[in-house]
Amino acid sequence: MPGFELPLLLFAGFRSLIDELHAELAEQGHPDVRPVYGFALQAIGPAGASASDVGRRLGVSKQAAGKTIDRLVALGYVERADDPADARRKLVRLTPRGLDMLTRSAEIFERLYDGWAARLGASRLAEMESSLRTVVPEARFPIDVPGWFG
Repeated sequence: MPGFELPLLLFAGFRSLIDELHAELAEQGHPDVRPVYGFALQAIGPAGASASDVGRRLGVSKQAAGKTIDRLVALGYVERADDPADARRKLVRLTPRGLDMLTRSAEIFERLYDGWAARLGASRLAEMESSLRTVVPEARFPIDVPGWFG
């Protein structure tokens, strides 16, 4: 296998999981969710974040983060609120709809994982995960994918 196929296969696996996730989310009442929205909701997190924080975490400009946040507000996934620690600053917080989408996403990912385990075999999937953890330089999961692709 030529070396250039490895990143393409890894990306295709990622893409197939994300496409299946979004098809199921659409069936469960979240038809407008796009992959970047999931990354943005993760960047906002349960404690909330400023638009600057979201941009930094996603690896995009504050303006790009602001556009994504505007769309998430319009869809009802987040809201803007005063920051209790700094009256000059606005926080972006997850709404119950945003939390519902993240909860459903986690449940769907578990089912997709189980599906891969059934197709590949649980031991092969565990070995693949272990191998990837060996070559991934850090034990964290980056959410700056939108900025990285930009």
